[in-house]
Amino acid sequence: MAATTASAEEQPEGTLSRAAFEARLSAQGLSLKPDEIDRVYALASWLSTGIADLPEALPGDADADERLADLSITEAGRRLRDGSLTSLQLVRGVLARIAARDPVYLAFYRVLAGRALDAARLADAELAAGKDRGPLHGIPIGLKDLIDVADVPTTAGSMGRADNLAVDNAVVTQRLIDGGAIIIGKLATYEWGTVGPSYDTLFPPARNPWSLEHITGGSSSGSAVALAGGMLRTTLGTDTGGSLRGPASYCGVVGLKPSFGLVPTEGVLPMAASLDCIGPMSATSAEAALTLDVIAGLSSDASATRHLGQPIRGLRIAYGRNWFAQDPQVHPAVVAAMDEAISVLSLLGAMIERVELPDYSSIEIAAAAVLHYENFAVHAQELAAHREHYGRKTFESITAGAAITPDEYDRARRAGATFREALDRDIFGRFDALVTVDTLTPALPVSLFGKGSVWTPMRTIGFNISGHPVLALPMGFHDGLPLGLQIVGPHFGEARLCQIGDAFERATDHAAQRPPQPPR
Repeated sequence: MAATTASAEEQPEGTLSRAAFEARLSAQGLSLKPDEIDRVYALASWLSTGIADLPEALPGDADADERLADLSITEAGRRLRDGSLTSLQLVRGVLARIAARDPVYLAFYRVLAGRALDAARLADAELAAGKDRGPLHGIPIGLKDLIDVADVPTTAGSMGRADNLAVDNAVVTQRLIDGGAIIIGKLATYEWGTVGPSYDTLFPPARNPWSLEHITGGSSSGSAVALAGGMLRTTLGTDTGGSLRGPASYCGVVGLKPSFGLVPTEGVLPMAASLDCIGPMSATSAEAALTLDVIAGLSSDASATRHLGQPIRGLRIAYGRNWFAQDPQVHPAVVAAMDEAISVLSLLGAMIERVELPDYSSIEIAAAAVLHYENFAVHAQELAAHREHYGRKTFESITAGAAITPDEYDRARRAGATFREALDRDIFGRFDALVTVDTLTPALPVSLFGKGSVWTPMRTIGFNISGHPVLALPMGFHDGLPLGLQIVGPHFGEARLCQIGDAFERATDHAAQRPPQPPR
């Protein structure tokens, strides 16, 4: 996890500690008065931080072709291996795209340009020497800023963690590095993975590339925006109540919440230990599957990619329409898009049957109670000692967990176990997958979120308390805003979900759509 202090040698590039500053002055034989040293240090820190944020590659560089950022992982990998592309060229192109677009989108908290370029040079040397680390070798990836990268702050988007350096890599970070992936930066999150968008936290909220006036969803907001904005092809996010899947729906990308326990969470800031999952957000289902293989350490015979490209004819798919179709909050365009998506799957040969799922509201209440109880336990001491470290919405959301008693928590956990057993028996005992809606509306206007928290109606958190894997992906648009569905599978059934998602993408063009480029 993250440390609270670090020596001058441990400071990340561009972060100037007070000790290092004073050591540099002493080395130059300089001595400042107390009131002078504060002012000079403030200026030096501003310069150091600003230099770290300067793009390594500018759009005008001959080697920085922004269009390389649009290559799928598979196509980029093919070109890296046939010698028509280098990882260095790819990373420079991605950095150029980030430099051009992220000042508008605000997906990145920190771009690790120097590290990424060094890692790309190493990836090229290894590939040239015949050392191939796998499908992500030489491929850029961004990580939500709840995930530790050694010697880089893990801020959680919170004032109280602005300088909190991670000592070690998270397990998933190390697996990516061992797989040859290029860690290119830390991505925006709602503060501590809770609620938003908020404007009294460490960084301003990321912006939805489809409409800057609409929310991204949370909390893996930067991960979704980096994809929708064409800056990356794959990222990592976290999901405790829908934080991968909500942004995927609102931003028109893919989010894959793995089975609970499949991907290790060590080195990732916790929210609720019995619900937390780490997973990929990617441009396509196939790219999410490739990424999951690496972070879960899946062998070839257990690979999430092993069914990709296979027809879905004969697969049995349950349609959970009762969870949304009559809900007063649902947008009519969502219902129409869901029915059309089911028709597509039927035309592809899947056998569809409408099923009645248990009452959603009771499942949502149980899961939310577990989340708030466990989340409060994580923050209780810090909330009492340093309320000022939290934004107002975050403070209020976490504090609500204080009212839940241990008996109520146990009752909520038992309700979750009953739901899990019902799915395993009544749905996954008969079907290969369950399809239902992701969010009940397109992305809501940002203007609704200025003064208080606004409930965004989703159908996600139930599968956190049940622990089942879920693939969220685009299913259409309404007034230029994406709409999303989710495909749920039996425990450790990620490969089948990716097969269905990939087939759906091949039969439609929803995942291929991209928003207009932002103004320069």
